[in-house]
Amino acid sequence: MSARDFVGAFMVVAMAGPAMAAEESYVIEPVHSQPQWETRHIGMSPQRGSFGKATGKVTLDRDAKKGSIDMTIDATSIKTFDGRLDAIVKGDRFFNVEKFPTLTFKSDKFTFDADRVVGVDGDLTMIGVTKPVSFKVVNFGCGENPFNKKPMCGAEATATIKRSDWGMTNGLNINNPGDEIKLLIPIEAYRETAP
Repeated sequence: MSARDFVGAFMVVAMAGPAMAAEESYVIEPVHSQPQWETRHIGMSPQRGSFGKATGKVTLDRDAKKGSIDMTIDATSIKTFDGRLDAIVKGDRFFNVEKFPTLTFKSDKFTFDADRVVGVDGDLTMIGVTKPVSFKVVNFGCGENPFNKKPMCGAEATATIKRSDWGMTNGLNINNPGDEIKLLIPIEAYRETAP
């Protein structure tokens, strides 16, 4: 190969490089990504609440069927249906937010169906304890936000956990609240663009 041919081949590869890079990074948009939960009060009525603040980053490589998420949830932002109950769940019998102000979920194990994410297996850290959790992902989609024209993706992740696995056992003897907690996490995230 002549020097001229080598330079030509190098330029083709160099120009093709960015197009071959399929991994995309997304920043979680907190207003539309507020985690929600549901449990049962003394084995009877379902009770629901949410966390008002969540931040993080998602990476996606839909060609290679890979992805990752690093999400932080502000435990102090937990909300129930009653201000008195808010104080209880923030206290040391439950989330102990003074000592453990955040929850985290981290994963680099995504399951795809074609180019759609359908599952995420990772580690949830809550009140200082880390345990594996598998989320089912539905309503996954990507596109342009019609208001600001920015590329984004959205989805809904659901899982059921037992709070006792994290050592949160207060009130279990009377199911106040129950052990099983349903988690529902809506996620919207904007794609990061190169400067």
